[in-house]
Amino acid sequence: MLLWGFSQTKNPKWTHTAAMADKDIKKSKKKNATVCGYPISIFFIVVNEFCERFSYYGMRAVLVLYFKYFLRWDDDFATTIYHTFVALCYLTPILGAIVADSWLGKFKTIVYLSIVYTVGQVVMAISAIHDMTDKNMDGTPDNMTLHVALSMVGLMLIALGTGGIKPCVAAFGGDQFQEDQEKQRSTFFSIFYLSINAGSLLSTIITPILRAQECGIHTQQKCYSLAFGVPAALMVVALIVFIVGSGMYTKTAPQGNILVKVCKCIGFAIKNRFRHRGSEYPKRTHWMDWAEEKYKKLLIAQVKMVVRVLFLYIPLPMFWALFDQQGSRWTLQATTMNGNFGILTIQPDQMQTVNPILILVFVPFVDSVIYPLIAKCKLNFTPLKRMTVGMFLAALAFIAAALVQIQIDKTLPQFPSSNVGQAKFINMINRTLDIEVGTNKFNLQPFTANEDYLNFNDPFELTLGPNATYPVSLVDGSRSTGVIVQDGAQPMPIWFMDIKSKPEQGANAIRFLNGFDSVLNVTVGNLQFGDIGKNNMSNYVALPQGLAQFRIMNDVGQTCIYDYNLGFGSSFTFIIPTSFTFGSECGLSIHPVTDIMPNTIHMAWQIPQYFLITAGEVIFSVTGLEFAYSQAPSNMKSVLQAGWLLTVAVGNIIVLIVAEAATLSDQWAEYILFASLLLVVCVVFAIMAHFYTYIDPTKIEAQFAEKDPKDKEKKKRKSVEMIRKDSVEHCNEDRKSSDSSSDEEENKQTKI
Repeated sequence: MLLWGFSQTKNPKWTHTAAMADKDIKKSKKKNATVCGYPISIFFIVVNEFCERFSYYGMRAVLVLYFKYFLRWDDDFATTIYHTFVALCYLTPILGAIVADSWLGKFKTIVYLSIVYTVGQVVMAISAIHDMTDKNMDGTPDNMTLHVALSMVGLMLIALGTGGIKPCVAAFGGDQFQEDQEKQRSTFFSIFYLSINAGSLLSTIITPILRAQECGIHTQQKCYSLAFGVPAALMVVALIVFIVGSGMYTKTAPQGNILVKVCKCIGFAIKNRFRHRGSEYPKRTHWMDWAEEKYKKLLIAQVKMVVRVLFLYIPLPMFWALFDQQGSRWTLQATTMNGNFGILTIQPDQMQTVNPILILVFVPFVDSVIYPLIAKCKLNFTPLKRMTVGMFLAALAFIAAALVQIQIDKTLPQFPSSNVGQAKFINMINRTLDIEVGTNKFNLQPFTANEDYLNFNDPFELTLGPNATYPVSLVDGSRSTGVIVQDGAQPMPIWFMDIKSKPEQGANAIRFLNGFDSVLNVTVGNLQFGDIGKNNMSNYVALPQGLAQFRIMNDVGQTCIYDYNLGFGSSFTFIIPTSFTFGSECGLSIHPVTDIMPNTIHMAWQIPQYFLITAGEVIFSVTGLEFAYSQAPSNMKSVLQAGWLLTVAVGNIIVLIVAEAATLSDQWAEYILFASLLLVVCVVFAIMAHFYTYIDPTKIEAQFAEKDPKDKEKKKRKSVEMIRKDSVEHCNEDRKSSDSSSDEEENKQTKI
């Protein structure tokens, strides 16, 4: 009742505004508890950011391998979904910024979307539990559709969560400082971005190690559930830490999103220009001038500055199309390489750590050495020229990747096509055999195999000697081994199917062929090859790189220990001959046959391409943000930040389009295609940069500020006149109402 009565004497809108102003003044005067001059609240924010970045980059580091090896997607489809996810992560920040500034405020937006984010990470961890649908206990999920559905739901929630809070956390940290704490605020942002890089670096090292572990209830498989579960746990910690600091935060109310206002202004200008497109309407200097009917000239001038920069953003997505392939194509490339660094064994997805490590070195080096040297040479190395150089370096990185891929392809075996069958032969007879296979003739020493697989398009005859000819028809697209054994007086072949692709994740596919007179049991660690009968072959067992110690036992308990040093991505058939004997020298009689050569190109050859792409990132990305900041109006820097994030999203969309549309059979050719596209874009951007004129937004805004006092005075007079007019009308209405009430009273009395 009191508020209602008060609103009768004062304009309710003015009252609300005054109350809000008083509230803001009180809030600005309120000082939070500090430690070393910094608000305590920022420590919760920094810890939250570290945990969140660990969660995001840790999950993302193993994501493409999860798609390929767990969900069984091919390289192209895995790359497509990976970049679709990354694109969503850079599209949703715009939504998060609008929600925070226009509706919920930064604090509530961070909390609510962090909950969504956490649920997404947990769903991803659950989706990677292979035992959940492995009813026959063979190590492969039986209901892959459920795992795919859970993965997609989890990734969508993560994209919404991480993207939604991305524009809020840093800004919310900045809100914790008073106006006189500019130095502390600057230091906070340095610590804030250090926590981002620390979280990224540590997670990219740790989660691939967790993925490489083996876990499971029924069967032991690569532990993707653990690799996703630890980031999920870190996200829970991030959420709890952020909520714990709730009482210490300075929380500002939503004040409207400038991005929405800019979009409305641009939309109105385009619509108004379309309405007045006839020749009878006079032309205007700039198409944004068509918004003058509705918006202030200062706002229009600010939007013009923003549009000029956004126009320069058009070629930028191509850089990000190349840059973000570190987590997809380059990681898949590393799976076909040798990761043995002596004291360290690097997992394919750990090579991504080279990027954040080099960033920590390059940023201070470029700022304190390279740029000052260029300045001393009196070269006009403008920000846009720097960005052009950054693009060029990224293109060189992909040329380097293509050269590495060409060398890798030389070491890869030629697997059979869909209409070709491949065969290899092993002689298990203790004498040399002359063999004729179709048109091929060769001889095999005892307990050896021919060097390479032979290709056959049609059925053929296998001749092992007089009266020993056998018709053979291979399955198209398959690899087979013909084991030649003695059958009475004649040799005969026994056929076994071989693997027809590189072993997954750099593992080694190992099997044993038993030519001994009794059943043998072979184990390595806790892995079983099982009981192997005479002239029979075991199943393949996947073993990691390093020294493998095989334990061979017969049915009476005699044991042989056989050691073999394995590399990456190989396949071997170990022949136990008829002459095999147990004892200290038993391993000397075992003959290894190489079916697939181990990876011979070292992962260190990827370092040059990482060096070039990181140098390009430092020059391009840091300079681009600095350029956008210097050319943006004071109140529209967030608009250009949103535009910058949008270029990252579009870049990832370009990758998925090329991955699906391009019909290039060779990966090196795709690398060259991307490098060529970026070089073309680089030339276009250089031309655009040449015609760009640098401006000082503060001077332009100051010109309008000089005009503002007159406008404000006019508006003040108008508002005073309006108030007087309203008050006069209000008084007249009161008089009229009182007159009408007295007339009514007189009428009533007359009637009585």
